[in-house]
Amino acid sequence: MRYELYYWPHIQGRGEFVRLALEEAGADYVDVARLPEHDGGGRQGVQRMLEKAGDGRTPFAPPILKAGKLLICQTANILQYLGPRLGLVPKSEAARLWAHQLQLLVADLLVEAHDTHHPVAKSLYYEEQKSEALRRAENFKTLRLPKFLGYFERVLRENPGGDSCLVGKSLCYVDLSVFQIIAGLDYAFPRTMARMKPAHPKLAALHESVMKRPRIAAYLASSRRLPFNNHGIFRHYPELDDEA
Repeated sequence: MRYELYYWPHIQGRGEFVRLALEEAGADYVDVARLPEHDGGGRQGVQRMLEKAGDGRTPFAPPILKAGKLLICQTANILQYLGPRLGLVPKSEAARLWAHQLQLLVADLLVEAHDTHHPVAKSLYYEEQKSEALRRAENFKTLRLPKFLGYFERVLRENPGGDSCLVGKSLCYVDLSVFQIIAGLDYAFPRTMARMKPAHPKLAALHESVMKRPRIAAYLASSRRLPFNNHGIFRHYPELDDEA
């Protein structure tokens, strides 16, 4: 099957979690918004999908995956669908539910990371909520981030399949998503993460091992992998990071 991914063309965003799974599996897919506008791409390509998709199941927002006649929305939902089809989740129902549960936790962490720079409203510029962002980021660094990282470290340590992955005995889509989370946090909070990584060695090792996987390494080195920037979920504002 050839998959079609619909996501905004100028940021990694939530679409990147889906891209990583597709790239790792060597899946046949087209990143529609990266196509030229005259070929149906660009932001207009995504907007058309949001406006014209119907049958009573109109997507709320990208990422959207078109798989045959199916339109699937929400990152965790897309990955739950792709996981067994791409060989990126164990076969047992218990393992698949566990993977989905962890992916939902990744989604929670993603929202909290985003809200460090937009704690009041997405419609306001960062500069319009900077004082609130400073308070939110401090709480995130001292309380919330250690809780999330500590939990994922514990999951790795206690995984019956081995501490090199989060679910089962081999790479799962959740491992790819946690890799992306760590990469984004390294960009947004480099000093904070440098301080915290020694306390979470298994997470750091997971990040490094995913980055070195042949297909992921090739993707990261390609033009398909957009750089992090201050328009996406992870944004680097030095004043929100640890002091130098």
